[in-house]
Amino acid sequence: ADLLDDRKRTNETDGFVDNAIATIRSNATHLLAIINDVLDICKVESRRLEIEIREVDVLSLVHNCVELIRLKAEDKGLTVRLEGTTPVPDTVMSDSTRLRQIVLNLLGNATKFTESGEVVVRLGYDDASGELRVDVEDTGIGMTEDQLRVLRRFERFTQADVSTTRRFGGTGLGLSISHSLSSLLGGTLTVDSEEGVGSVFTLSVPARTTSDARMISPDQFSEHVRSQASEESDARARIAHEENALEGVRVLLVEDGPDNQRLIRFHLERAGAAVEVAENGRVGVEMLGGDPTQDTFDVVLMDMQMPEMDGYEATRWLRRHGHTVPVVALTAHAMADDEEKCLSAGCDRYMTKPINSQALIATIRESSDRRQAA
Repeated sequence: ADLLDDRKRTNETDGFVDNAIATIRSNATHLLAIINDVLDICKVESRRLEIEIREVDVLSLVHNCVELIRLKAEDKGLTVRLEGTTPVPDTVMSDSTRLRQIVLNLLGNATKFTESGEVVVRLGYDDASGELRVDVEDTGIGMTEDQLRVLRRFERFTQADVSTTRRFGGTGLGLSISHSLSSLLGGTLTVDSEEGVGSVFTLSVPARTTSDARMISPDQFSEHVRSQASEESDARARIAHEENALEGVRVLLVEDGPDNQRLIRFHLERAGAAVEVAENGRVGVEMLGGDPTQDTFDVVLMDMQMPEMDGYEATRWLRRHGHTVPVVALTAHAMADDEEKCLSAGCDRYMTKPINSQALIATIRESSDRRQAA
């Protein structure tokens, strides 16, 4: 940012500006990951990290994790693949968010510490015990017996040794969080490693099958993933990339932060929406007025933490006075009960900050389409 602020340098034509933007984005993403890890540690320590058990398509979940890591791995010349060791149920009962977090962390670590070769994810299920098993094996640097003893304690802010931190970076939080999450799920996280050969991290968690679950054999994995690819996700991606996807949509953005106002307005107007801004909930309800039959907006995008009147109170006021305009909650809070709190106040949808522009555009479009249909 300092370099970009040097007006003399911004006139350079060697890709300087593009590189500067990429650097800001990369490091912001890195900092966000660290903050999320620290927040998770705090939630674990305060016992506020909740587990939400529901049906999970575990094969698709693990496959999606592999696909997310694949590009980064291929940039390093690595191969990443998914194998089955046994048939697995198409649905099990577990917490999809926490499972995904653990698997992504193990894959990220395997990719970081592997300079050549491959990362293999092996998925299996023990029908007798109802236990799901995920092995993440790499051909990376591996660990000595002493390093392995340190790592097996899964202590926070700890890596195998100082040289590992210096060479590869990282905070030493990811594995500790994954270990805590596996325990919260009622399972275990273990590791075996050999210096110069590689490491294997094994996640084992209880995951009972649903009554109508069917077993998928390893040779059917690819077919299942293709058939279960989310039509909704594909449709949302198409909407987000559609030119003028929000043309004709009138949005009231109720947001007190000037930076967020500019950013969100930019994304929405670039997609064709007409946007008006209210700096807090009180101004927002005044702009909507008392007559619900005269709503001039198709969607309200409502920040939930604001001065004077917050998003919860503003939304409740709208619903009490008969306004049916869709309200999309926007909040930096992302704990398990925050979504329920927003929906209970009368919001129709729930989104978290930082803003994902594609998800934002798709959500606004879907909310507007439903209003028009109604």
